[in-house]
Amino acid sequence: MPQMIFLNLPVKDLETSKSFWTKLGYSFNPQFTDENAACLVISDTIFAMLLTEQRFKDFTKKDITDATVSTEAIFALSAENREAVDTLVDGALAAGGSPSGETQDFGFMYGRAFQDVDHHNWEVMWMDVEAMQEATAGE
Repeated sequence: MPQMIFLNLPVKDLETSKSFWTKLGYSFNPQFTDENAACLVISDTIFAMLLTEQRFKDFTKKDITDATVSTEAIFALSAENREAVDTLVDGALAAGGSPSGETQDFGFMYGRAFQDVDHHNWEVMWMDVEAMQEATAGE
């Protein structure tokens, strides 16, 4: 069985967060979704548990970071090509997300970033591995 990852993210309004991710074409696993949590399916091995802040507090004694003023983490997702990067980020912006940082274009690597409706930072990156190896071969 491949190793899986489950991100646990606090959200202010679970229904708003679910709506945001649904507009981007993602789905939720109903087995792990209720009024306090929603299991966002990113891929076969990557999931994000969107937890109401109250539910999130059940798992930690630390304060919840105010993501509007502090960066808690940056979550990076791969994309199949440049167009897929633009499609996902443009969709996130249209669904209520906000831009985060500048577009990164190195020819062999292209990425953009957005903040979701709870201000969590997401990067979407595409890389041409062969072109990257050629570009860095002389270093």
